[in-house]
Amino acid sequence: MKIAMIGTGYVGLVSGVCFSDFGHEVVCVDKDPRKIEMLEAGQVPIYEPGLDALMAKNVEAGRLSFTMDLASAIDGAQAVFIAVGTPTRRGDGHADLTYVMAAAEEIAKAASDYLVIVTKSTVPVGTNRQVKQTVAKANPSLEFDVASNPEFLREGAAIDDFMKPDRVVVGVQNDRAAQVMEDIYRPLYLRDFPIVTTDLESAEMIKYAANAFLATKITFINEIAALCEKVGADVKSVSKGMGMDGRIGNKFLHAGPGYGGSCFPKDTKALARIGQEHASPISIVETVIKVNEDVKRRMIDKLTDLCDGSFNGKTVAVLGVTFKPNTDDMRDAPSLTIVPALVGGGAKVRVCDPQGKREGEHLLPGVSWEEDPYKAAHKADLLVILTEWNEFRALDLKKMARKMETPRMADLRNVYSKRDARRAGFEAYDSIGREGYLRD
Repeated sequence: MKIAMIGTGYVGLVSGVCFSDFGHEVVCVDKDPRKIEMLEAGQVPIYEPGLDALMAKNVEAGRLSFTMDLASAIDGAQAVFIAVGTPTRRGDGHADLTYVMAAAEEIAKAASDYLVIVTKSTVPVGTNRQVKQTVAKANPSLEFDVASNPEFLREGAAIDDFMKPDRVVVGVQNDRAAQVMEDIYRPLYLRDFPIVTTDLESAEMIKYAANAFLATKITFINEIAALCEKVGADVKSVSKGMGMDGRIGNKFLHAGPGYGGSCFPKDTKALARIGQEHASPISIVETVIKVNEDVKRRMIDKLTDLCDGSFNGKTVAVLGVTFKPNTDDMRDAPSLTIVPALVGGGAKVRVCDPQGKREGEHLLPGVSWEEDPYKAAHKADLLVILTEWNEFRALDLKKMARKMETPRMADLRNVYSKRDARRAGFEAYDSIGREGYLRD
């Protein structure tokens, strides 16, 4: 089957590459000439483990190509996926559908034969019906169907998530479209991965509901962590005890500096807005959004305490600025709240992140970048672990403490323990939801 994928961002590129590995002929389309030039040269514009090799394999096999010409990409295609950005609209929190509707109109004008137009982007409930209206208006004679196929890819593990999904969600209006989608995902059907086929609105809602629930779990454990610090409990033990309950599960119960990334912040805001527009407010989600911002600000208070009340004149080493490990994504990362507070407070900030520099250089002005964590910590007054990259999970803490001017650590991912830090010679240590210490 020939598939056109509109958009070579994170979702579009990963999906296009993986579909081609299923054996389909996939043409990825983008309006950005720089991206297309990079992709045609075999360069991946995003960081995702294993994506470069998988892309090269399928390009060499002749199943994957890249173009700026939408008409040629659609010619002969049985399905065209819309995988463009739906950023939060400034002012009202709603998802901005400008790019989705523009893509739908362009597809309508370029297509002549029957095809299924599949929305892969995360969109509010009712969007696929709007896509159908837009296409029908732009090309009344075109025979087509629409489908909703939301993505559930974790950055850093996207290929495995695509090839071995917990489930695939497909929203359709008739059997013809359902059959096309079944043909697309046949390799997963054959391996008995769950495929949920439903109506358009339910498919759209599943995506938002799932992400909002996961964001709620993260925010809940972060609030429990704050209470643990007050009462002397250990949030890691609390999380473990909670997670053993099969009704709760142990995933997304790791306390930290708040959630970020391309999905949770955007999708929780959009879902809250959908509820407001339909006079059915989702108070839990609205609270999650507020509390998550409060959590990030609470991290600044921790760092202030470790710097004796002021960042002015202090040197701070920050390890990790991407919102999670194994990605270069900086969108809504806690670092975008915490690092500017350090710089604004007068601190000299050195940053070390295996993949964060490309995005971080323009998002975090006023910091210096180091490739080695020990160089970042040289003569520093505070060490902050902000993203739990593997490179930061087995640091030589004694060496780190010796490098520092005043060996103090804010372990905002609970990578180490109070005992580890004390034995290494750190005079102060704090983490999330556990007892810290400050030597006199």
